[in-house]
Amino acid sequence: PADRPLALDRLYTLLSSVRARPDASHPEWRRRESLVASLLAADHLAHREFDVALALLASVAALDPGNPAVLSRLGYAHLQIGNLAAAAAAFRHVESVAGGDPAHASLLARNRALECVVAKDYAAAVREYERCIEADAADAVAVNNKALCLMYSRDLGDAIKVLEAALEGHPTAALNETVVVNLCSMYELAFVNHADVKRSLTDWIARVAPDDFDPSCTRM
Repeated sequence: PADRPLALDRLYTLLSSVRARPDASHPEWRRRESLVASLLAADHLAHREFDVALALLASVAALDPGNPAVLSRLGYAHLQIGNLAAAAAAFRHVESVAGGDPAHASLLARNRALECVVAKDYAAAVREYERCIEADAADAVAVNNKALCLMYSRDLGDAIKVLEAALEGHPTAALNETVVVNLCSMYELAFVNHADVKRSLTDWIARVAPDDFDPSCTRM
């Protein structure tokens, strides 16, 4: 977008301002620095400006070296640019920092699942996503990714069942455009009469979806 340079300039100005504060080491200002740097890193990653993004993420990790979620972002970035060895090292470091804390079990499972997906070991990825779903049945990201891994494993029937069950059991959490787009794509692959199946889904969405939901994602 045309206003991206202006937005980046303002974020970098804000980041510099936070870092220059006399009380910049205070936990609250460190949290704000981490937030702004993370926003910048996400934007640079989205635009494939990897060196800048990695430098920003490294600075965020240095601010909070004991935070597994923050450290995991470095692993995700390395995966995105195809540096599998660096990603694996980052995720092993996350595991050592997490120290077996049950509070981080889903995060660690998600990290392992991503490594499995990159290695095309979809069955192992499904097992890891199932750990996330066991911890939180409304984890829409894990449900969606499990279904995609089943589809990649050529188990289209079970992939559809996973998404349908999530929508039926946890509509508030699972009803988002990404899940619906993927389910409709699976219907198109699985059924000759996919228009009828998608119409039924569209009718259901019209009854339960919030006002800001985009019904065009069913591609009817």
